[in-house]
Amino acid sequence: MAADSEKSIIVKTSAEIEVMRQANSIVAGVLEMLQKEMHPGLTTRQMDRWAHEYCRDHGGKPAFLGYRGFPASLCVSINEQIVHGIPSKKVKVRDGDIVSVDFGVIYNGFYGDSAITIPVGKLTAPKERLLRVTREALERGIKQVRIGNRIADISAAIQKHAEKNGYSVVRQFVGHGIGANLHEAPEVPNYTQDQPSPRIIEGMVLAIEPMINIGTAKVKVFKDGWTVITADRKPSAHFEHSVAATLEGPLVLSRRKEEL
Repeated sequence: MAADSEKSIIVKTSAEIEVMRQANSIVAGVLEMLQKEMHPGLTTRQMDRWAHEYCRDHGGKPAFLGYRGFPASLCVSINEQIVHGIPSKKVKVRDGDIVSVDFGVIYNGFYGDSAITIPVGKLTAPKERLLRVTREALERGIKQVRIGNRIADISAAIQKHAEKNGYSVVRQFVGHGIGANLHEAPEVPNYTQDQPSPRIIEGMVLAIEPMINIGTAKVKVFKDGWTVITADRKPSAHFEHSVAATLEGPLVLSRRKEEL
């Protein structure tokens, strides 16, 4: 879930990072399940139920349910929807859709958070390329999570790759620190800003989440107060990992088995 606020930076101990790895393993399991089960005709409400049940069965608590009033456990955003889509029994995915699913867990007092955009059936070439470039942008951002770098190095790597490929990056919603709170400092924009950014230090844990659009970077929010869409109704993709800064380099806590 994209951040919209900032607090003071809190670093984590190695023991706390291990708990966060366990939390994120539940998140990864949910996303793997949704990838496997995704098919035309599936309702977004069913996805939400599966995610909630998997989380509970593995000892976690859905982090988004009730967070600032959000009414579901899973964010499901289809095609031109960028983030924070509310699951519904009336909405069914169709062949050719791209479905962004964002899930968070609370486990032993710490949060996990990750997102992927899942293809449904056969995609058009522009949608396939959008997903590939957004995944690549995330990985380029992750490589910058090194002690002594700045948050702006993450932002620049993501923005450069997106714009080099002809896409725009969302500016109203950004990544964030994560730990005992879902949203902590620092904010992690997917674009560079004309201001100083914090140094990356050992024990910092970041939720890095590029939101990349085929068309304009401008967005609109549905009347439901949550669902964010592209202003031109062109497709958007969203990928996210929770990443810890360690002496050995970036440690991705939410890797799925397919990525290992």
